[in-house]
Amino acid sequence: MSRTSKILTAAVLAIALGVLAVPVGMNLAPVFGPAPATATLPELPAAQQLPTALSTVSGINPLSSNAPVPDGRVLSKALDATLMDADGGNYTALVQDAATGQILYSRNASAGRLPASNLKLLTAAAALKTLGAQTRLSTKVLAGAGTGSIVLRAGGDVLLGEGQSEVEATVGHAGVATLAARTAAALESTGAGGPVRITVDDTLFTGPALNPAWLQGDVVAGEIAPVFPMALYGARLTPDASVGARPQDSAMSVAAAFAAALKAAGVDVDPDIQRGKADDGARTLAEVSSATVGEQIEYMLRDSDNYVAETLGRLSAVALKRVGSSAGASEAVKETVAALGVKTDSMVLADCSGLAADDRVSAEQLTQTVKIMLADTTGDLRQGLLGLPIAGLSGTLGQRYLDPGTVAGAGLVRAKTGTLNAVISLSGYVVDTDGRLLVFSFIGNDLNAGSAAAKPVIDAAATILAGCGCGG
Repeated sequence: MSRTSKILTAAVLAIALGVLAVPVGMNLAPVFGPAPATATLPELPAAQQLPTALSTVSGINPLSSNAPVPDGRVLSKALDATLMDADGGNYTALVQDAATGQILYSRNASAGRLPASNLKLLTAAAALKTLGAQTRLSTKVLAGAGTGSIVLRAGGDVLLGEGQSEVEATVGHAGVATLAARTAAALESTGAGGPVRITVDDTLFTGPALNPAWLQGDVVAGEIAPVFPMALYGARLTPDASVGARPQDSAMSVAAAFAAALKAAGVDVDPDIQRGKADDGARTLAEVSSATVGEQIEYMLRDSDNYVAETLGRLSAVALKRVGSSAGASEAVKETVAALGVKTDSMVLADCSGLAADDRVSAEQLTQTVKIMLADTTGDLRQGLLGLPIAGLSGTLGQRYLDPGTVAGAGLVRAKTGTLNAVISLSGYVVDTDGRLLVFSFIGNDLNAGSAAAKPVIDAAATILAGCGCGG
């Protein structure tokens, strides 16, 4: 990148941080229909206010319901030139005006395609609806059946930390060392003698820990691991690990860390840890709670965490009184998004993260999901979009939109990424240069040159939307 491009990129991103920090959190009442003249809008945090300063970015006007809707013919010509000239691949797409739902561009939009990690948008919507954004997941220590017996019961928190609880963090919000210290204090108060026997209750989830729809190569590569209802660092060996070997029994990994912390707290611990189910009504000795479901979903979308997505899918199934298995999770996600208004007749979900080769989701279904989230001004769904990566700035889009061909979209495009060997996808929203909010989904399958070569193509398509300024 040239020095001029770098300076331009830095300037755009600096402005974007100030005026577009989390635009999905803004009040969109003017866009989705005028509020009554006497309506009093709730006070929102500064980061979620309507970005009236959009005009400080050259060529971009304030977001307004009066902003012109892009001319679909102009937009189609530009997008067709980008997608049709791509080197191989089969692209589908849909672009809509967020306020009216008017279709501005459609390219086989209803055709089912491999969505890759764009499927996580469906999982996020389902989890927010079934679990609630403010829900926290508890990991508990219960009194066992006999003297000196305790049960470590998993509650779905797979972002546990090994040390003390970090209340400002999402990963490690609940700490195993904190749980152990509280357990030690409870045992001391009851006068329980040692050695203490630990039983692990991870019966919240059922069925195979590994989804049979996943390729063994993805498991070996560490893209996913056997799914259990508790884990350290999203079933990673260390908090900063993003690739490589993963625990094959994350529940027992937590139990081992808990036993070590309990011993460090002065408790005599029996090294033989068993599995079992806690008795109904067993007394709680200690517990720690996770970051909220909303915060975990933000993390999952931003970093595209497969393990967290699969866990949230299973938790959604449990919340619907379904079996907490991989199959139950897929059924729960599909059922929930259908109830929200997404057309699911052609949808095929084989998992909740987008790794499975049998998944089929259309650009239309993904765009519907984004639009439903944006329109949910009073519920929990909108919080999921706070986790969407920002082009050139955060998450899985942090290192994209930095070249001269796409830098115009930096700081403006907010979208979920998706990448498999021959699959690329990008679904989200953008405010164009006229100040009009657009929702979109682009999916590329059968990529002859692979997904890495297709990233500039799909990023260029979203950049076209950001720089449209083609109001009719």
